[in-house]
Amino acid sequence: MEPRPTVQVLLAPANIWRAGLVLAAVVAAAFFVRFVLVDAGSLVAMLVMAWFLSLAMEPAVRRLSRRTRRGTATLLVMTLFILGLAIFLALFGSLFVRQVAVLLKALPDVVAGVVDWVNARFGTRYDISGILASLNLTPQQAATYAQGALSGVLGLLGTVTGAVFNLFTLLLLTFYLSADGPALRRWIAQLLPGRVQQVFVNVWDVSTIKTGGYVSSRLVLAAVNGTASALVFLLIGMPSWLALGAWTGLVAQLVPTIGTYISIALPVVVGLVSPHPWIGLAALGWGVLYQQVENLTLEPKISSRAVDIHPGVSFAAVILGASLFGAMGALLAVPVVAMLHSLVDTFVTRQELQEPAGGATQAPPPASGGKPPPSR
Repeated sequence: MEPRPTVQVLLAPANIWRAGLVLAAVVAAAFFVRFVLVDAGSLVAMLVMAWFLSLAMEPAVRRLSRRTRRGTATLLVMTLFILGLAIFLALFGSLFVRQVAVLLKALPDVVAGVVDWVNARFGTRYDISGILASLNLTPQQAATYAQGALSGVLGLLGTVTGAVFNLFTLLLLTFYLSADGPALRRWIAQLLPGRVQQVFVNVWDVSTIKTGGYVSSRLVLAAVNGTASALVFLLIGMPSWLALGAWTGLVAQLVPTIGTYISIALPVVVGLVSPHPWIGLAALGWGVLYQQVENLTLEPKISSRAVDIHPGVSFAAVILGASLFGAMGALLAVPVVAMLHSLVDTFVTRQELQEPAGGATQAPPPASGGKPPPSR
């Protein structure tokens, strides 16, 4: 029996050093990723929020930058937005917070009224205590939520420093991302190989224009919807009319098309269990009427250049974003999907649908003046 050959693996000192450096780089990258996801999560979330705010301002900044410098245009747009928000908070801030607290405190009674109506109408025996416990909406918990909403205003002096710092950081990041967007694009493109630079520039431009148009159109439609709904709720005597109007405007635009029907469900239920149930029917009629008016007039004009996302896709994106990252994920889910959708539409070529191989095919038309081919 012949002896087996012996295989010797020789490692040069240079290869050992390279392997050690690679291992150290992998460990350092793992620690960096952990730091970004765990310790710097708030900073990453703020950076992403500032990026999408800059995208929302992009249509207005792009138009103003044709007449003035981009930095001046960005500063003007941000100043107008801050002034509008300050005026709203000065006029309705305290009222809005009080109505949110009252609405949170009344939610258990609203759910109880709905369950009692369902049991009386359909002969069911649903237990209200079990439903409230599964929703984490017991009266004690709702009172805690309401007290927390009120204490957020009463204890404002204790947290004003952190709030002002976070707001200043968000505004500063938004300003630089919007004002220096083209310069940042060129700087990143210069770090890439020559054949990749043009692709990167095209992706950046398409995502900025399409996603910016989508985000800005959603914000405008949310403002119109929320303002109109709040005024209608005030006229019909809806409890917590301002809070429910803001809810209707925001939720309706997070999920296009069917979002109005989803968002109007809460005002309808609140109105039905109120001392005047006709308020709920009036809110339902308003939701249906506004959806038709928006689809026929406002939506085509405001969103003509924006990305069109299927309602089912946007709804699933909101649910997924909320389950992964909470309220921040729910707000940013649809803009992220809009960006991906715009990139797919721009850079992916759609193919013609091929007929199945075994499908029936039509016979070719006969030539002019000839006879059709005989059937077999």
